[in-house]
Amino acid sequence: MSVHAEQSALSVPQLARARAEGRKLVMLTCYDASFARVLDAAGVDLILIGDSLGMVVQGHDSTLPVQVEDVAYHTAAVARGARRAIKIADFPFGSDATPEQAHAAAVRFVQAGAAMVKLEGAGHKLETIRFLVEREIPVCAHLGLTPQSVLRMGGFKVQGREQSAADQLRASALAVAEAGASLLVLEGVPATLAAEITAASAIPTIGIGAGAGCDGQVLVLHDLLGIDTGHRKPKFVKDFLAEGGSITGAISSYVDAVRSGAFPDATHSYS
Repeated sequence: MSVHAEQSALSVPQLARARAEGRKLVMLTCYDASFARVLDAAGVDLILIGDSLGMVVQGHDSTLPVQVEDVAYHTAAVARGARRAIKIADFPFGSDATPEQAHAAAVRFVQAGAAMVKLEGAGHKLETIRFLVEREIPVCAHLGLTPQSVLRMGGFKVQGREQSAADQLRASALAVAEAGASLLVLEGVPATLAAEITAASAIPTIGIGAGAGCDGQVLVLHDLLGIDTGHRKPKFVKDFLAEGGSITGAISSYVDAVRSGAFPDATHSYS
């Protein structure tokens, strides 16, 4: 069972320590103080104030309309509810277009209570990662299916199935770590490829639709609770409320399943 006792706040350096010790990292999205308290009590390690709020809270068809002000507002709310978990604020679309823009947004997120910021992609984003880390702001990178690239990708599609795409993902994963990222989210990636990237990565990986070979897992809170947000549920989603019996039970079941390696299984992974 998961541990519910009061524990001291986690720090970014402890993520690498958890990986070295073979302890799976548990991440969930969250957008308000009340749910943040529940996640904290259940032992969730990382709370992502994701731009997913655009779809599950605001009712948009994508994450693209989300603004910096939205993420800062929800980050502050989550920070008031969660004491132990590391809070990660997501850069909305366009807010990290240049290192200077990203820094301005990141300062707002940190002042609101975030301990880390997350950005999508590599390429020109490598300069932004270096810029932020040099200014003492920890960074979580995000590769694979990057929702902010939905227009270019033509939808939400699994990434890395072709050899050239897989090679590019491997190279990008090494590059974001070299640039200074402390954590890497892999989304919508074949399980075998994600496991290979994890084995070669110098930093912990968090999977979502990327199989059990990652160092941890993340889900959108609303998906975990089986809430109908008006959007198609991806293959990697599991309704933990159905087996947990309550919101607290569902989140505890998710924490236990990630820690034990029971989730995700083959039915919640891509090949």
